[in-house]
Amino acid sequence: MKEQVQEVLDKLRPFIQRDGGDVELVDIEDGVVKVRLLGACGSCPSSTITLKAGIERALMEEIPEVTEVEQVL
Repeated sequence: MKEQVQEVLDKLRPFIQRDGGDVELVDIEDGVVKVRLLGACGSCPSSTITLKAGIERALMEEIPEVTEVEQVL
């Protein structure tokens, strides 16, 4: 599943990088994907929207085993 998650993140990465940020896969535990938002995304007030409406939605659509995405610092 880690490879599948990484593939989806790689598809999203250009959009995140366009705003000066990046995303890093940290861990996957029981369907919960843990990511770290880097660069401008790390301190952006819209990072929660990016995380939930963008990253989490894309992962859950493509990988049914994903139940949630959490941001870690």
